Amino acid sequence: MRVFAMVAAMAMVLSGVAFSAPAIKVGHLADLTGPTGEVGKPYAQGVQDYKDWVNAHGGVNGKQIDMPMFDYAYDKNKAVNQYKKYKEDGVVAIQGWGSGDTEALSKTTGDDKIPYISASYSAHLTDPKKTPYNFFCAPDYTTGLRAGLRYLKDNWKEKRAPKVVFIYPNHPYGIAPIKGGKEYAKEIGFEVLGDEDVSLKAIEANSQLLSVKNKGADFAWVGGTTNSTAVILKDAKKLGLKTRFFINIWGADETTPKLAAGAEEGALVMVGSTVYGSKVPGMKQLMQITKNQPQVTHYIRGYVSMMVLTEALKIADKKGQLNGPGVKAALESLKNFDTGGLAADKITFSATDHRPFMKVNITDFQKGKLVLKKTIELPRKAEWLGL
Repeated sequence: MRVFAMVAAMAMVLSGVAFSAPAIKVGHLADLTGPTGEVGKPYAQGVQDYKDWVNAHGGVNGKQIDMPMFDYAYDKNKAVNQYKKYKEDGVVAIQGWGSGDTEALSKTTGDDKIPYISASYSAHLTDPKKTPYNFFCAPDYTTGLRAGLRYLKDNWKEKRAPKVVFIYPNHPYGIAPIKGGKEYAKEIGFEVLGDEDVSLKAIEANSQLLSVKNKGADFAWVGGTTNSTAVILKDAKKLGLKTRFFINIWGADETTPKLAAGAEEGALVMVGSTVYGSKVPGMKQLMQITKNQPQVTHYIRGYVSMMVLTEALKIADKKGQLNGPGVKAALESLKNFDTGGLAADKITFSATDHRPFMKVNITDFQKGKLVLKKTIELPRKAEWLGL
C-alpha cells in the first residue's frame, strides 16, 4: 500500500500535476450599503486590494489567502450570524468593521480564540484583559479626541478657558470616546458644555447647532461619519456659527469638500494615516495597486490593516501555528512594525496593551484638500488603557 502511494505520488509529479498548499481562511465583515457605507466601502476595498496583491505575489509563504467579504449593512444581527458561519468555516482571523457589532462579538471572539482586526477603534477594545482577541491599526477614538483637544488648547490665545461641546450619534461608535474625552478636556483646562445628538442618517441638524450657538461653544467635537458631518458643517455655516469643529477619524475625508460645499474650510480632522500621494516609502506600491487613482484616507487604513494581518499570518505560519492563538501571538510580537509611513506611526502590540500607537495626524481643509497641521503624540498612560 505504501509503495503504491509513493508510486502514485511520483506519477502525479511526473505528469505535471502540482500540489498546492491549502488556502488560509480569513473572514471579512464590511458595511458597503448601510449607514456607514460611505466610509465602509473604501475601507473594505483597501483590505481586499492588499489581500489580492499578496496573493498575486506569492501569498503567505506560498499559501493563498481566502477572504470572502460579507456586506452586513451595519446590522449587528447579520454580523453575528455571519461570524458564526466564518467560525464554522475555520477562519484563523477576521477583518471586521463597526463598533456595535465588534463590541457585541468581543467576548465571543475571545472565547472562540479568533483574532478580530476591526475598523472600530473604540478604546474599549484595547485592553487584552477584557478583549484579548481584538486588534486595530489606527489611534483609538479617545486618543484621537484627546489629541484634538491637546492641539486646540496649545493654540488657544485667550486668558479664559476655551468652551467645548460634543456632537455625536447615540450609538456605541459615537459614545465610545466621550467619557475619556471629557475627563481629559477638564484636566487640561476646557469648560465642557455638554452634548448634542446627531444621527448618522441626519439630513439636518439645525436645532442641535442652534443649541451649540446659544451655549457659546468655541469648539465642537464631531463624532459621526462623512455624510452626517457634512450636514453639520453646512447647517453651521448657514446659521452663522463661529465655532471651530474638530472631527473624528471617520467623520471627514477627501470627499468632504464636495459634500460640505465649502463649509469644511478650517475644520480639523483627526487622521490615523497619511494621505494619498504622500512622499512616504509605502505609497509607491499603493499607488501602483490603485493605478494612480486617488483614494480617501479610509482606503489607506484598510490597506494597512490587511498589511498588518498578513505579517502576523506569515509569522504564525513559519512557527507552525496558523490558528487563532498563533495569529494572536504573532500580532502581539509586532514591535515597531513599519507600514512604509502609511500609518501615523509604526505599530506595536503586546500581550498587555493592544493600542497600536499614540500618534495622531491633525489635519485641516485648505482649498478643498486635507493638509497636515501637526502630529500629536500622547503618552501611553496605563490609566487610559480601555478608556
